[in-house]
Amino acid sequence: MGNVRIAEIARLANVTVGTVDRALHGRKGISERTRTRILEIAHRVGYRPNIAARILAARRKPICIGICLPREIHYYFDQLQRGIEAEAGLAQQLGVETVWRRTDHLARGEVEMVTQLLDENPAVLILAAGSPQELAPVINDAERRGIRVICVDTDAPDTSRSAVVCVDAEASGRVAAEFLGGIVPAGARVAALTGMLSAEDHRRKTEAFAAAYPQFCPNGVVVEVVEAHEDEEEAFQKCFALLDRHPALAGIYVSTVNCLPVCRAIGARSLSRRVRLVTTDLFGEMRTYFERGMIAASVYSDPYAQGQIAMRLAVHHAVLSAPLRKEHYLAPQMVMRSTFHLFREMGAEPGGPVVAPTSLPEW
Repeated sequence: MGNVRIAEIARLANVTVGTVDRALHGRKGISERTRTRILEIAHRVGYRPNIAARILAARRKPICIGICLPREIHYYFDQLQRGIEAEAGLAQQLGVETVWRRTDHLARGEVEMVTQLLDENPAVLILAAGSPQELAPVINDAERRGIRVICVDTDAPDTSRSAVVCVDAEASGRVAAEFLGGIVPAGARVAALTGMLSAEDHRRKTEAFAAAYPQFCPNGVVVEVVEAHEDEEEAFQKCFALLDRHPALAGIYVSTVNCLPVCRAIGARSLSRRVRLVTTDLFGEMRTYFERGMIAASVYSDPYAQGQIAMRLAVHHAVLSAPLRKEHYLAPQMVMRSTFHLFREMGAEPGGPVVAPTSLPEW
């Protein structure tokens, strides 16, 4: 609504565009009577200033936002990246640029990549902290330098990071426990398979599941928690051995997106009719296992929305100096065979704008 509306106001007021510009921006060089008349016309025609143009005019160089995400696993972080990029596209009009670094796996090479990003002197840094203890000195140094750090997907709570955007990990573990406890017999023995307990998200989900499961399955027992380090071969071998050690196992909760090797191990043991499986998140290859009934449910954390929210918070802070709230937790969703086809990761069209916390600033 910039030049076209200003020109329209100038025509209606029978003045020059420059006079309208001075009136709208409170500049000297016109009478108060003329200013009042122009402002009344602007209000009548519904003029809205172009905030992006004002910001760009006031700034001499672009704002940089640094992002460090892993590439693996099963497209999960690709969805998170797409959410960030969707918001970054909108932010380009405000002079915001993004600088990316991708690690091969969560918790591997993070310190090096984040350190490289800090050399770019970004206004805000968005990262998935797979190894929060190792990253702590880097995050704290960034914050001391005035570079605000937003953790996404998994947190680094014992650092001075400014904000976190993630699914509520404890709620995810509890809802998995409640669902699995409701579909196995009383006293059933189950296990949990996770990535690495050093990652905050993995640890909190697994601990919440183990604590809640006996509440929902009378006399139920979580016999083991297995770390597979987000490695498919390791997950398959460890799950195969788990099923051998516990022949009466009734269910498994996979607290990360690495569920395919667990499905294969259950199939290799011919236990798909007996071992109930609750997984995490969604990707295309899960379709077959939903349709077969091997996956009873999956706890969805909407990585696309996490990316959108993290980037929007970063932009509003960097551009408008909006304060950063410490925690932005998304509610987990239970996905089952009757609903899995409705989700973006399964090929459904996006269902509209992100549903975010009410305090999240709008564009």
